[in-house]
Amino acid sequence: MRGMPPSSEWLAIQTSVGVALRAVAFGLPIAVLLALVLMRSFRGRALVDAVVHAPLVLPPVVVGYALLLMFGIQGPVGHWLDRWFGLRLVFTTNGAALAAGIVALPGMVRSVRLALEAIDPQLDLAARSLGAGALDRKSTRLNSSHLVISYAVFCLKKK
Repeated sequence: MRGMPPSSEWLAIQTSVGVALRAVAFGLPIAVLLALVLMRSFRGRALVDAVVHAPLVLPPVVVGYALLLMFGIQGPVGHWLDRWFGLRLVFTTNGAALAAGIVALPGMVRSVRLALEAIDPQLDLAARSLGAGALDRKSTRLNSSHLVISYAVFCLKKK
C-alpha cells in the first residue's frame, strides 16, 4: 500500500504505544495514592516528597543506573522477582515501561495532588451529608480526564 510505513516502523510505533500504556497503567494508581498521602501533613512528609520528586532533579543517567541496580538480576528487587516469578525486567519492554512510569511519576503526583486540592471542600461536605463514603467524596471522577491527559503529556514531554 502506498504511503504505509515499512513493518519495522510499525513495530517501533507498536512497541512505543505498548510501553506508554503500561507506564500509565503502572504509574497512575501509584501517583493517586502518593498524592493522597502527600496531601496530609505527617512526620517525614518532606522526605517522602523529596524521594517522589527525585527523578525530576536527578539526571536521567543516574535514575537509569539506580533502576538497573534495583531491578537487575543481582539487585534486591530484581533478584526477588527472578527467583519467585521468573520475571526479568532489565532490557525488556516491561522494564522500559517501569522506567517510563517512574520517570513520569513526579509530574503525575503533582498533577493529581493539584487536581485533588482544587476540589471545592463544600462539595466534599455536601457529599458527606448525603451519605457518601471516603472514596466517593474524594471524587476523582471530577478530575479523571485532567489526570489522564496530564500524565500523557508528561510522558511524551520526557522522551
